Amino acid sequence: MRLLIDSFWRAAAYCLHKRVILWSLVPLLFMSLLSAVLGYFFWGPAVQWVQGLLEGASWLQTVWGWLQARGLGFGSTVVAPVLVVLVAMPIIVVLSLLLVALCMAPALARLVAERRFSVLERKHGASLLASLAWSLGSTLIALIALVVSVPLWFVPPLVLIIPPLIWGWLTYRVMAFDALAEHASKRERRALFLRHRYSLMAMGVVCGYMGAAPAIVWASGMLFLAAFWVLIPLAIWIYALVFAFSSLWFAHFCLAALEALRANPQPVDAADVIVPLAPQPEAPVLASTPPLSPPHK
Repeated sequence: MRLLIDSFWRAAAYCLHKRVILWSLVPLLFMSLLSAVLGYFFWGPAVQWVQGLLEGASWLQTVWGWLQARGLGFGSTVVAPVLVVLVAMPIIVVLSLLLVALCMAPALARLVAERRFSVLERKHGASLLASLAWSLGSTLIALIALVVSVPLWFVPPLVLIIPPLIWGWLTYRVMAFDALAEHASKRERRALFLRHRYSLMAMGVVCGYMGAAPAIVWASGMLFLAAFWVLIPLAIWIYALVFAFSSLWFAHFCLAALEALRANPQPVDAADVIVPLAPQPEAPVLASTPPLSPPHK
């Protein structure tokens, strides 16, 4: 617990570093450009397609009529854009996390290593290709889990639990791997993942809930359409800053845990030790003697 809290406040202090603030603007520029391109080419057709689905459902027509009878004059024309945004938001979040993992997380881990763990030996346990494969594989699993769990989102308590858990698992997998990629060996990384799995998962869940906070800004952009082009980039930048904090938190925690692991190595598992067999002495070879001849009578 002490290591968890210590790494948390150190990560919060590092977020005020000018290099961290500048790096957090890179995903903002990328995601703003991506959102503008996707919105320009696909916003209108996507909203029309969703609106057609809503208007084609007969039971929803009853709901619209019931709402209009009570003075709530909105229908598929208002709900369709909101649904498009709700579907697109997880994709943008995942892409932002992947971009942070590829661009910011290694740079932030190096920043922490240079300022705090300069004497820690680098064993280069994972290459850039391995990190990319790990991030892509974890992201794919998270996307599948999101799609499968969508029906559960309509249950009020679960919608506040399942998505942050998925984001937390993804954050823990990606950030912890990148934090240890350069300094830890493959065996050390596995040992740390096993020894601190509960702390790492708790950190991921906290970061998952923090990543859900900018959705309030995103929803405000939908409610106040005049400020849409200001609030949406602001929400993306907050996402990037939260992910930067997550990278710093995992870097401080994982590198400190790696330093403690090397300072106090645990006994090696007996299954990993191969004891060579001592050579057995060869049995002496007895010289063959001719058979005794029977005595002469």
